[in-house]
Amino acid sequence: MTTPRLQLSGITKRYPAVVANSDVSLTVQPGETHAVLGENGAGKSTLMKIIYGSVKPDAGSVVFNGSPVHIRNPQEARAMGISMVFQHFSLFDTITVAENVWLGLDKSLSLDAVTRSIVDKAREYGLDIDPARPVHTLSVGEMQRVEIIRALLTRPQLLILDEPTSVLTPQAVEKLFVVLRKLASEGCSILYISHKLHEIRALCTACTVLRGGKVTGVCNPAEETNASLSRLMIGAEPPQLTHRAQTPGAPVLQVQGLSLPREDQFGVDLIDIALQVRAGEVVGIAGVSGNGQRELLYALSGEDCRAPAGSIRLSGTDVSGVHPGRRRKLGLHFVPEERLGRGAVPTLGLAHNLLLTRNEALSPGTGWIRVGALQAQAAEIIRRFQVKAGGPHSAARSLSGGNLQKFIVGREIDARPKLLILSQPTWGVDVGAAAQIRGEILALRDQGCAVLVVSEELDELFELSDRLHVIAKGHLSPSIPVAEATIEKIGEWMSGLWHEEVQAHLAHGEGAAHAQA
Repeated sequence: MTTPRLQLSGITKRYPAVVANSDVSLTVQPGETHAVLGENGAGKSTLMKIIYGSVKPDAGSVVFNGSPVHIRNPQEARAMGISMVFQHFSLFDTITVAENVWLGLDKSLSLDAVTRSIVDKAREYGLDIDPARPVHTLSVGEMQRVEIIRALLTRPQLLILDEPTSVLTPQAVEKLFVVLRKLASEGCSILYISHKLHEIRALCTACTVLRGGKVTGVCNPAEETNASLSRLMIGAEPPQLTHRAQTPGAPVLQVQGLSLPREDQFGVDLIDIALQVRAGEVVGIAGVSGNGQRELLYALSGEDCRAPAGSIRLSGTDVSGVHPGRRRKLGLHFVPEERLGRGAVPTLGLAHNLLLTRNEALSPGTGWIRVGALQAQAAEIIRRFQVKAGGPHSAARSLSGGNLQKFIVGREIDARPKLLILSQPTWGVDVGAAAQIRGEILALRDQGCAVLVVSEELDELFELSDRLHVIAKGHLSPSIPVAEATIEKIGEWMSGLWHEEVQAHLAHGEGAAHAQA
């Protein structure tokens, strides 16, 4: 019998409001790609952090390569051959990509050597990144690439991946899977957390299912269906979305001639952006991370007020130079991609986080907070969106990523916006919660709200959108009805290859017009 790479026995971890892990046992063999599946708050990330030494278990044992170990911190884990890519990144904002990677490697290596290794790995794995960029200038997708490259450079025996593909394009996911299969063939064991069931079935050779912090099943995902994995994970299949056709109303968001120079050397220039979102429709924007999404969203939300006069209109009102608070009063609400730090203040309770974008609980004229009303409002959002939390007082950082996302999306939907802009609305969210969020977005659209969704998950965009754009290098493609779009075509457009196709289409249209004449 082969000695298992990792054996967990009776792992238990309690927090004041919840038991995150209860008597969890798990075995991973050398060269095995082992999925850990569970809904948001099931205890997956806590279990991974215990293996990596960043969380101490209250009970249980860890055996690595046949020897009992007590992993006191991530540095010890890395020395043993365990590396982890976190869902919420562990990067220092104020230093460069290369310096961040260097911190986790052998100090005998020079920074120049590490920089060269990053460039080589990035080229080998198709994870484009500039080692000289400060981390604070990166998008979420680019930060994820840094985490993946940093983990791969340690040549791990056990690689833990927590939602590694949540902001990668389908092409990048395929490249990553080639890398992971190669690592597994060389004997590296992989623990893989993802809510994308088709990925787990395609990649993983074993699966442990957690529900409420307990192991509820072990299976071979290749022998399961998406439906059967959903039943194991949440006890039911996610509800089917109803996307009924309807005629959109008047334009709510109109963008014309929006050109903005980048604010820093690592940003992306926006070039002659033209975009329209009408009442009662969902417009999606696809694209590889770092192609101008952040700059466009800052301009639309009001965080960047440099837009030329007349280039951004909300229900006919020019809001190009208007700050976010004024835009909210006009009916624009926004869900940013960064949950902690922009979407929510980590140390504040959920109730007080409502005050970031909502003011119903403020007494008119005085600004006093009506605490009871605020807590009732938060409690209703927690109930309606099935957020797993200790209550309105729970600090934002105490929630799992998916549950915090449900609360933030719920906070903005509950405001009954005229225009809702969402960036990565279901990033790191389980299939049941993702279906719920998407259902709420479609219900909002059916009520006449204009919705703009920026996402790197193409399946999500195809499921939600009426029309699609693609953003590449600061340019926005023309829109295409979802009924006419394919994943292959959108994938090509994500490389900026729509110009020739659009020109050919226009030429064909002109030729047909001449023929009719």
